Amino acid sequence: MIYLDNAATTFPKPDCVVDELYRCVREYCGNPGRGSHYLSRRASEAIYLARERLSDFFNIGAPECVVFTYNATYAINLALKTIVREPCHIIVSDIEHNAVMRPLVRMTHTHGISYSTFSTDTDIRSSIVSLIRPDTRGIVSTLASNVTGTRVPLSLLSNIAREKNLFLIVDASQIAGHEKIDLGKIKFDAFCAPGHKGLFGIQGSGFAIFSSPVRRESFIEGGSGFESENYEMPRLLPEGYEAGTLATPAIATLSSGIEFLTGVGVDRIRDRIARLTYMLADRISSIRGVEIYPYGNGIVSFNVGDIPSERISLMLDGAGVCVRGGLHCAPSVHRKLGTLSHGAVRASVSYLNSPSEIDGFYV
Repeated sequence: MIYLDNAATTFPKPDCVVDELYRCVREYCGNPGRGSHYLSRRASEAIYLARERLSDFFNIGAPECVVFTYNATYAINLALKTIVREPCHIIVSDIEHNAVMRPLVRMTHTHGISYSTFSTDTDIRSSIVSLIRPDTRGIVSTLASNVTGTRVPLSLLSNIAREKNLFLIVDASQIAGHEKIDLGKIKFDAFCAPGHKGLFGIQGSGFAIFSSPVRRESFIEGGSGFESENYEMPRLLPEGYEAGTLATPAIATLSSGIEFLTGVGVDRIRDRIARLTYMLADRISSIRGVEIYPYGNGIVSFNVGDIPSERISLMLDGAGVCVRGGLHCAPSVHRKLGTLSHGAVRASVSYLNSPSEIDGFYV
């Protein structure tokens, strides 16, 4: 089998991640923060280690600002619905995933917000600045398309947010783990990512990193194992946003994934993914009848004549190649590509893919 659906979830996982999952379930998977016995303490220690590793990896210097969620979608909802509390205007990119667009559209009804989209095809700075209005309060943007790999520079978004006094929420789902990100040097309000993609954790792991440890509004209420005498959620993070039992095995694997990335080196990972992406694009574009779209960051999307993308995906599955056909939960991108009616086939690599797997790609 050749697995080329890493933009959805990386597979396989590094051996150290698999080993840590087994170790957690077998040796220390108590309920974190809910008891004083050994297994509860050991689980709490593993979760705090994961916070520390994420804090160091993204250079925020504040582990308490790392809030664990179950995926990036939950993290984005958490950020949007706690930061945006009144009617206002928000600027978003034209390549957003539904993890951003669906909450925003819902909030036009529940919070009275409005939004405008900036173009990623022209000068991004000029496009964003031209959309700013007196009631504009923030920017919400992906850092890379999950269909084409198109990039939106974090430093540019941060500079505009600082200059115009806007909040900044970013979706780093397709970038986290692919390149070095130094949050200690930029202005941001929330940085959201999954653990199960480029960071090599398993499903059920995700997080939002907030710029401040002070909770704005509560998002979900319940037991936190902290300040239990108070019927209000704790005012400080992370407990203020982490109601209920955390997914200790998933968080433990995310922690191990960060350790793996640190050991390999993010620059080395970035360079390998770039090489594999160009190899994959070259291999696919050489196939007769293929239309290939803009690509990068480990992602190459294409179509073959009038054959439905889902059919191509099934044909490849039958040949032992895992890709994804359809709209990839990103209709905004497909609208730009002119593929909204039939989608596209997406092949995506990770650091653990090999050149021989790319050479074995056939339609």
